Amino acid sequence: MTVLTLVPLRTAADFADWFRPGAEYVLRVADGMGLETEGLSAVVDEAEAAMRDDRAGSDVSEPVARVVSSALLADAAFGPPFLEWTPVWYELALAGPTRYADWRLRRVAARYAETLDSVSVPRYSRPRDVLVEGRPATAFVSGFTDRFAFASALLHVEWFAPVAREWGLSLPSGLVERTRRETVELYAGRRSVADLSPDVRRFQRLLFTDETWVRDVDDRYGLDSALFSVWERVLRRERRRFAAE
Repeated sequence: MTVLTLVPLRTAADFADWFRPGAEYVLRVADGMGLETEGLSAVVDEAEAAMRDDRAGSDVSEPVARVVSSALLADAAFGPPFLEWTPVWYELALAGPTRYADWRLRRVAARYAETLDSVSVPRYSRPRDVLVEGRPATAFVSGFTDRFAFASALLHVEWFAPVAREWGLSLPSGLVERTRRETVELYAGRRSVADLSPDVRRFQRLLFTDETWVRDVDDRYGLDSALFSVWERVLRRERRRFAAE
């Protein structure tokens, strides 16, 4: 089986196994950073149950509508910017499937967002937005693996911050900005892992547990995907890099 198994997904029930690993990721990172998460696990359980029952709109609570819509909208916006960080051959190969998946995610998310005044959607950095010494940051990395790692390190910060805010989680002041700046310096070769601020290093180590999201989605949908295996290996390598003493 391949990622083509995901093509028929249409309903909220279909995407419940997509939502759950992402929700557990948010809770895992938040707990690791010492954020207050009281009550969120119950909301996540309620949200998953609502999705499996295909309940949305006025049939779910405001917290459920917010956690589902914010997570899925953040996922839907992630693909195209991420692909711009990768080699052209990879970007071209996945552009079509990625945009199709994004469209499906937005359609499901819209059902949960319709009762809310607003929902934050991340604005992800593209290579042209991240300059080092006047050059796009991608000029300082080469090859698929390093470009993928750089994109993951930057964009999962930009995914987590607005989703956490929508979920009522409060990150320490300045952490996101410092993490973003130090991460760019690291991958551009201007800083080592040992030189990172301790909280930035811990934050990135936790964020790179998105390898677990990849593995869980692969398992839940029975994909046995070679592509997902590659993603998982790269993410695991980076997590271990940030965890090393």
